[in-house]
Amino acid sequence: MKYFDIMSLECKKIGLNLTEEKYNQFMLYKDLLQEWNKVMNLTSIVEDEEIVKKHFIDSIKIFECKHIAKAKNIIDVGTGAGFPGIPIAIMNEKVEVILLDSLQKRVNFLNEVIDKLKLKNIKTVHGRAEDFGVNKDYRENFDVVVSRAVANMSVLSEFCLPFVKVGGYLVALKGPGINDEILAAQKAIKVLGGSLDKVINVEFENEDFQHNLVVIRKKNCTPKKYPRKAGKVSKNPIV
Repeated sequence: MKYFDIMSLECKKIGLNLTEEKYNQFMLYKDLLQEWNKVMNLTSIVEDEEIVKKHFIDSIKIFECKHIAKAKNIIDVGTGAGFPGIPIAIMNEKVEVILLDSLQKRVNFLNEVIDKLKLKNIKTVHGRAEDFGVNKDYRENFDVVVSRAVANMSVLSEFCLPFVKVGGYLVALKGPGINDEILAAQKAIKVLGGSLDKVINVEFENEDFQHNLVVIRKKNCTPKKYPRKAGKVSKNPIV
């Protein structure tokens, strides 16, 4: 239970209860991440304490946005090694979570984590955001879309906002100095049917790093021509 107190304290600050069972799920997740990372590049953060703080607690902090706890379904776009989608699913068993990633090897890892942790409220989808964003089963079908360390806000908005229901939210986990990025993304956010709701500053106990949660509200339907085909979004962002 080495890291239980650290994680439990951060959870309590935002009204979450870290049970021993949930803590054990996180520790098994850590072990699987380290094991798989030996044969494929999942993360550059490999030490136990760093994983706990910079992956687990960082992901749990997304609950500082009240819409995360209220959502019935969430899709994590470009989930990578499962952040923040898997921590969300661990902490809230009532929400349905979909992990979307374009690399099959990562999806294989995620499936093993889901199986070993015995998570019933989460599933994976292998594919690109540009393709699934036009799929009628996914388009404008989610209360909340989350994403972490995928792209700048202009590009990320085109990847993510097509998935969000009108009245729903995109919550992007971002580092410090986000203001210029948001300013550059203003047109993209508006064109895609969104509006900046708020930026939540996230601080960490006894740590010198901070993050922000950029919360975008979906006010209007995304025009049918978005998202554009793979490759065009990143090369020619909406400006």
